[in-house]
Amino acid sequence: MLIVPGAWLGLLGGGQLGRMFTMAAQSMGYKVLVLDPGADSPAGSVADAQLTADYVDPAALDELAHRCAAVTTEFENVPAEALRILSKRCVVSPAADSVAVAQDRIAEKRFLTSVGLAVAPCKTIYQSADIDAASAALLPGILKRSRLGYDGKGQVRVATISQAREAFEQLGQQPCILEKLVALHLELSVIVARGFDDAVVTWPVAENRHANGILDVSIVPARVEPAVAEQAREAAVSVATALDYRGVLCVEFFVSQDGQLLANEIAPRPHNSGHYTIDACVTSQFEQQLRVLCGSPLGATVLHSPAVMVNLLGDLWARGEPNWGSVLCHPRVKLHLYGKSQARAGRKMGHYTVLGDSAEEALRLALEIKSNLATAAQANQMQSA
Repeated sequence: MLIVPGAWLGLLGGGQLGRMFTMAAQSMGYKVLVLDPGADSPAGSVADAQLTADYVDPAALDELAHRCAAVTTEFENVPAEALRILSKRCVVSPAADSVAVAQDRIAEKRFLTSVGLAVAPCKTIYQSADIDAASAALLPGILKRSRLGYDGKGQVRVATISQAREAFEQLGQQPCILEKLVALHLELSVIVARGFDDAVVTWPVAENRHANGILDVSIVPARVEPAVAEQAREAAVSVATALDYRGVLCVEFFVSQDGQLLANEIAPRPHNSGHYTIDACVTSQFEQQLRVLCGSPLGATVLHSPAVMVNLLGDLWARGEPNWGSVLCHPRVKLHLYGKSQARAGRKMGHYTVLGDSAEEALRLALEIKSNLATAAQANQMQSA
């Protein structure tokens, strides 16, 4: 069923991904109703209306289902139960069962291996005894809480069994995955869109760099052999198909030093590493999310030009507003700020995307701008001291 412009669409979550979805939807003539517990949300500040309530609040879900022809999500930890309730009364994308797999690292690892993808060596930890029984071959490793972890949160690096025990206590003795630290060549991600008609598209593979567990830089197209990029793309499509996923999702991969492609995580939503699609592709990941939700044909994912996306974290605001002149002076650089009222260290406040004739050219300018912003922030800090 095609949902035409003018209709109301519901959005569970008020973060920056929701803000960018809302803008894409409004540009095509739709109205957006956001449900988020926070009154001052990035998506809510630009949406046509917002419900400030818990995600499973019965009255809020009732109003969302009553007013909206379809509902989508903007982050993976929306309670699956909310999606199940809404699906009885309106179109929901993605479905609760698809999201539930990605909400739990244990279920996620089992799913990835069940569809034939290789993952880093790991062991499920339910209790301290499971750590004692773990093989020394998994160390050094990372202990990851099974639920509610993102951007490096809920993860602790460990080198010994005793450190793993301490980390398990630190993480509240919640179910975890102990994952071996693999010697990496680089990290990749693939954004996939799958419609209700089973049509599937992918965008060019992104090469990602992280800092302190948070995505720092994405380089597109990834500087890997075409065979590796195609293997990653095919693996991501297999994940979306096996999940019977309808919407936009991201699959993250490790490429080990010996060239092995290892599936890492599934994000059942648009992804930070796909922000480049706003400026560098025929169809952005957010417009595509809208197209799936409304039953429209999928848009083309052709890359206009190589691109590099750089995250802007709250650290840059420590001593005042960053020097945006060093960004805006470049005609092929696009700045995106998320409208967050409070900057905190490690908090994603925005990003910029550099377009270039080659990935290397775009990366050089992206890193130059990044360095200039950091230098200006340090100078502000010294003047304030």
